[in-house]
Amino acid sequence: MMANKSELLELEKGFWTGDAAYFKANADTECLVAFPQMAQTMSNADLAETATDPNRWRDLDIDLKGIIEPGSDIVMLTYEAHATRENGEPYAALVSTGYVHRVNGWKMMFHAQTPLEPAAKT
Repeated sequence: MMANKSELLELEKGFWTGDAAYFKANADTECLVAFPQMAQTMSNADLAETATDPNRWRDLDIDLKGIIEPGSDIVMLTYEAHATRENGEPYAALVSTGYVHRVNGWKMMFHAQTPLEPAAKT
């Protein structure tokens, strides 16, 4: 199965802006996550609980850096993200996400973010 790049990027944007229902509908049963503050396996329900505020990000810009399909039902993508937090603070990160194709579509099964240092103001 060939992954549709635009479909995956739309899914990805939804994880930045969606609510708990979006997470429940689009994350796999379990998801491996890695952030500077934590790295663990999270259940679908626990992951959905992290999306309590759908307005937590705005002005999202995704610059896709790479996409691979190591199997017929697995796709990995990596990108640089720039967004603004709800409080107006800018945020930038290198992001990698893995999706697995299930009978009801692509489901996120891995997600990692490495924040980038803010650019020096000149």
